Amino acid sequence: MTFFLALDSGFHVVLVLLDLSAAFDTIDHDILITRLHTWAGISGTALDWFRSYFCNRSARVMLGGCSSESQPLRWGVPQGSILGPLLFNLYILPLGAIFRKHAVSYHLYADDCQIYFSFKPTQSTQVLSDCILEVKQWLADNFLHLIDSKTDLIVFSPYSTTATHQPDLNYLSPSVSSVISNLGVKMDQALKMDAQVNNTVKSCFYQLRRISKLKHILSVRLLKSVVHTFNTSRLDYSNSCLYGISKAALSRLQLVQNSAARLLTGADRRQHISPILKSLHWLPVQFRINFKIMLLTYKSLNHQAPPYLCELVHYYNPPRALRSEDKLLLAVPNARLKSRGERAFSVCAPKLWNALPLLVRQAPTASIYKSRLKTHYFNLAYTT
Repeated sequence: MTFFLALDSGFHVVLVLLDLSAAFDTIDHDILITRLHTWAGISGTALDWFRSYFCNRSARVMLGGCSSESQPLRWGVPQGSILGPLLFNLYILPLGAIFRKHAVSYHLYADDCQIYFSFKPTQSTQVLSDCILEVKQWLADNFLHLIDSKTDLIVFSPYSTTATHQPDLNYLSPSVSSVISNLGVKMDQALKMDAQVNNTVKSCFYQLRRISKLKHILSVRLLKSVVHTFNTSRLDYSNSCLYGISKAALSRLQLVQNSAARLLTGADRRQHISPILKSLHWLPVQFRINFKIMLLTYKSLNHQAPPYLCELVHYYNPPRALRSEDKLLLAVPNARLKSRGERAFSVCAPKLWNALPLLVRQAPTASIYKSRLKTHYFNLAYTT
């Protein structure tokens, strides 16, 4: 998260999650065609194809053997289609110009819009207020509706205690939350990620209890597949955000993985878990977090990741000729606080990367890199 460095420098960071009502259903086709032509540069036959794609669409409701009359669809893009999110992103392209005008950072993921703004404790947040007002007006002009009551706002503080020096931002939103859900990741004001860990542990153990009832009718191969689908996927979801969390929180996640391993192998609770995890070729939770960060780092260095990640990592160029200059090391930015700056991707990624063997860093392809990286972490985790 880029705002870790802002917190490390003594800034407050406001994160606003904008909630749009039925966003995909209210898109105006004429405006979208204009946007495709003027903003995306689509013209000629390609633009005619999109125009025909939107025309003469209809919908009806079927229940049992009964059907309603077909009604024309003059607005919206089909949900569940591959083109749906892409067309919506093109429709809201002008929003980016508004954010840049006010120097407010943002991320758009289909109809999920999040903006964040960093400021000193003595600095005014009027810029953010003006930006949100202009965004609301633009949305209204383009037949999109922002639900104020569902818009979440959270303030991250550079101080260890969030109650101290907390700015008053109630005028931006009806309520300032202490915990928000951002694309399924629960974030708290102290960024300890305890809410996310609690939610993950709770849902994983619930799934394990359900899976245990099916164990006697599933083969080992199918049981392993079910465990990965309903349990491991939850442990791995956005786990790069968990870098630097407390050992207590990390141990709770590890307990989930241990329980899944014992369920799968039928091992007794008194048996030491490391040999069991090793036999399954499972990396412990901490190494899975590092693995995810290192995979993002490799993709960023090879321009296979989004640009906002690629620009955060850079190769180290020494001021004079050194023996280390051909070892593919990364520059490590300075950070003051372990709980803030050192958790930023631009700081933790170079540190973890530079600790890898040269053979891993020199991997020519992503698949070879993943294989070498897992072997390296596997040896670290289970070295006797």
